[in-house]
Amino acid sequence: MKRTYGRLALEGQWSMTGMAPHAAIALKRMFPKIPKGSKEPFTFADRTDVAEELRWFMARYPMMMRRRDVDHLLAASNAHRRIVEEVEDIMRPDWGGAQDIGLGFRSHVKLHPNQVRNIAVATKFGRLLVMDDLGLGKTITGFGCLLEAKAFPAAIVVQPHLTSQWAERAAEFTGLKVHIIRGTQPYPLPKADVYIFAYTRLAGWVDVVTKHPFAGVIFDEIQDIRAGATTAKGRAAQAFTANARLRVGLSATPIYNYGGEIHFVMDLLEPGCLGTWAEFTEEWCRFNGKKYIVVDPPALGSYLSDRHLVTRHRKTGSPVNQIIVTVDHDDAIEAREMAFAKVLAQRVVSGTFTERGQAARELDMLARRVTGLAKAKSVAAYVRILIDAGEPVILAGWHRDVYDVWLKELKDKKPLLYTGTETQKQKDATKWAFISGDTDLMILSLRSGAGLDGLQKRCAFVVFGELDWSPKVHEQLIGRVDRPGQTRDVTAIFCVSDSGSDPLIQGVLGLKDSQSRGIVDPLQGTVTIYSDESRLRLLAQAYLEKEAA
Repeated sequence: MKRTYGRLALEGQWSMTGMAPHAAIALKRMFPKIPKGSKEPFTFADRTDVAEELRWFMARYPMMMRRRDVDHLLAASNAHRRIVEEVEDIMRPDWGGAQDIGLGFRSHVKLHPNQVRNIAVATKFGRLLVMDDLGLGKTITGFGCLLEAKAFPAAIVVQPHLTSQWAERAAEFTGLKVHIIRGTQPYPLPKADVYIFAYTRLAGWVDVVTKHPFAGVIFDEIQDIRAGATTAKGRAAQAFTANARLRVGLSATPIYNYGGEIHFVMDLLEPGCLGTWAEFTEEWCRFNGKKYIVVDPPALGSYLSDRHLVTRHRKTGSPVNQIIVTVDHDDAIEAREMAFAKVLAQRVVSGTFTERGQAARELDMLARRVTGLAKAKSVAAYVRILIDAGEPVILAGWHRDVYDVWLKELKDKKPLLYTGTETQKQKDATKWAFISGDTDLMILSLRSGAGLDGLQKRCAFVVFGELDWSPKVHEQLIGRVDRPGQTRDVTAIFCVSDSGSDPLIQGVLGLKDSQSRGIVDPLQGTVTIYSDESRLRLLAQAYLEKEAA
């Protein structure tokens, strides 16, 4: 009789009991998602990929099983193997099924190979995170996934300023009937194939979606819900995907800050694929006191790619020219704020827990604002040189009073604003005025430009007058001009000061970039990791040292 090492049974989920001690140790070693100190029963989701892993484990440690459970396990495992083989065939350069993808698009739409493969993989598994470079047509990919899977009615969730753009693209590329959700209060919905939601309106529609689920859900710029169930929109997103048979995320930058953000993004698209939050952090992360940092980003990126949970296609052509320009810094402006900055810095270093947190946030806002103001006139002078040389410019910043300086200094250039305070109508007017040549200067908020299309037809220069803590914010903004339709090399200019918060932000960006780049591009290598024990504590120490000097 064949020796067995425990019992495996399917009771809603797989349950493993009666394990021989050494087999239990091997199980925990082979299945890292099982906490090291956990006891029986060991449970596993009833999924095809899990069935394949259990089958692999039992080749070494056979289990007692009922005949019906054996049949179920083998059928699920074989189904997973077939899908994996099909997907691996799809990813081959000579894949012969491309001509069968793309039905439902208007005749003028010609899919690129990366779009065809993304659509095929997403519809095979019913989920996918598409991390293609900015400008490689993720909007068409999203529509293609819905058309190929016939996943209607569908919800497309986008940033607030992109609802009209997605509706326009639907009319341009497809014959789908679209309705844009107009508010957070539910109302009787007209009949449509696709309903476009802004992230800010998700929470109000949870009860409706729970009763009448969508067959397909597309999340554009899915990093917007990276905070997970700690936010209302994150909890609402879970309700939207709970009963959807197609779940697709689109973003070249799914990680804005630290690697731990990828857990909720992936869990939304494929629940349990990275284990629970506790399992994920134990297996993949270290805690630096405030954030969970992925220890080996390339390994995690390879894991996601190998399991066909994500796809990534890179742009070809000239790389973006990235130039760092040191501009003058008005010490008088900084000096006016030093007294208050010193008080905040002291609280960050030596205050109570509550005082430290509040002071750190206030110091961060103050330092970045003061740094932006202190270099604002110099940034404006640099932008003037570019415009006078015939170059339309996108100028990126963060603070309203910094914008005010730029508006005053560059008034003769007819600058227009595209920030968080303009209405959608005003933003659309700014966009078209810039594209049509009515103005050569568009002042864009660092976090307001995701998804904007058309700017590449006019502009190849992006100037960062203020910095963001996240490198992916910069990358997103550069991607507004570095995309198909751009006929020139793109140049991104970072105007930095050698004082204030700029030097520290430049250092911390190294750590964040290493997290995102390693996971998104595991084979591309990572940058040198900068130790970020606490960026704000370092900022406080920098201000105290400056005062002491």
